[in-house]
Amino acid sequence: MAIRHIPWLRHAPKGGVAPVYLALAQALETAIRTGELQPGDQLPPQRTVAALMGVDLTTVTRAYGVARSRGLVEGAVGRGTFVRRQAIDDDAGLVDLSMNLPPQPQGVSIAACLKATTAEVLQRTDAATLMAYHPGLGALAHRAAGAAWLSPVLGAVAPERVQVCPGAQAALSALVGSLVGRGGTLVVEPLTYPGMLAIAEQLGVRLIACPTDAEGLAPDALEAICRRERPAALYVIPTMQNPTGVTMPAARRLEIVRIARDHDLWIIEDDPYSRLMAEPLAGLASLAPERSFHIATLSKCLAPGLRLAFLVTPEGDRGAAAAEAVRSLAGMPAPLMSAVVASWIRDGTAEALVAGVRAEAAARRALAARRLPAAQGSPEAIHVWLPLPAGWSAARLRAAAKDRGLALVSAEAFAVGPVAGNGVRISLGAPGRREVLDEALLGVAALLDEGR
Repeated sequence: MAIRHIPWLRHAPKGGVAPVYLALAQALETAIRTGELQPGDQLPPQRTVAALMGVDLTTVTRAYGVARSRGLVEGAVGRGTFVRRQAIDDDAGLVDLSMNLPPQPQGVSIAACLKATTAEVLQRTDAATLMAYHPGLGALAHRAAGAAWLSPVLGAVAPERVQVCPGAQAALSALVGSLVGRGGTLVVEPLTYPGMLAIAEQLGVRLIACPTDAEGLAPDALEAICRRERPAALYVIPTMQNPTGVTMPAARRLEIVRIARDHDLWIIEDDPYSRLMAEPLAGLASLAPERSFHIATLSKCLAPGLRLAFLVTPEGDRGAAAAEAVRSLAGMPAPLMSAVVASWIRDGTAEALVAGVRAEAAARRALAARRLPAAQGSPEAIHVWLPLPAGWSAARLRAAAKDRGLALVSAEAFAVGPVAGNGVRISLGAPGRREVLDEALLGVAALLDEGR
């Protein structure tokens, strides 16, 4: 009961030797480090957690206090407790290699762009209108801007098929609820986005991990699962997969689409990273538009604080029903931020920003290649996957890194069932300065050498 209401509680070890308050604090830290809880997210009231966990209020108060002392959360009198928005290279905390953020763009000030465009939007639009309720998921002009933004990946898309969502997580939850439903079966990669693990647990959806190879989902394995289990949908991250960094090549994408058509399988394509590529591959939704839902957040290629994602739905009744499910769960996107993003897309600012992010990401990825030659990932990726030798403990490496002021996240945070791979994901964008990242990567390399 508690875990369904507060998904991050599932990270709390059960029956361990650690006191309950420390287990709760560790659960919070795990959810924050994996991105399940984002900066600015409000935590539930302590009394609510205590009631759902069946513990006394003092236990939860101590847990929140430990999280605050670790720099993970902050409190505001009369408002509650929130996941902390860390300053760049926070001297009081860890060098964060766990939170998957885009780096600040080279040669472009996102602050200056935001200030100028917000002033322009407020000048041409009545503020009362911007602050009012708006029906649907985005005005037509904002949907058209979304279609333009996605065109390098999906080609020409009718604006009517584009929904503007207040972030990707609620949209993914609504899609899974609409397409799969409680008791239904969803195929995923063996290591996948932790937010999808939380969604499946909350909605009572059964996850089946499809084996993968160096090119992504293994077609023969997917076909066998479809014949045996008759799943409702496939959830996949085909570009710069999270956490493994694998990008599915064009021929493999065609095979996956063929299998989906043969077995009447819906495709949920999670695509946070394609716009980081100078020449992105065609999305699954462009290859099978009649059965694909494509969701592209701006959090990984521009900035998480925009809190916007574009969802492209198929034509027809099922697409309309899924869009209505998203609207009922997520509500409307923020009109001011939608207007800012649409302006950026129309006037070229968004392209300048993503080009700056791409350039900085490529420089950081090159650093990772020098310091950690075994790391895997695309040349423009904002994260890499570092496989560990057989017999190594990712948890021990993570703990040793923490002792040296480095935050890592390992395979168990992404695993569907038994851990399918031994490694750690290293995010390259969170450290504000490249020099700080370089020192952190050298620190990880030193730990690996000591371990050998």
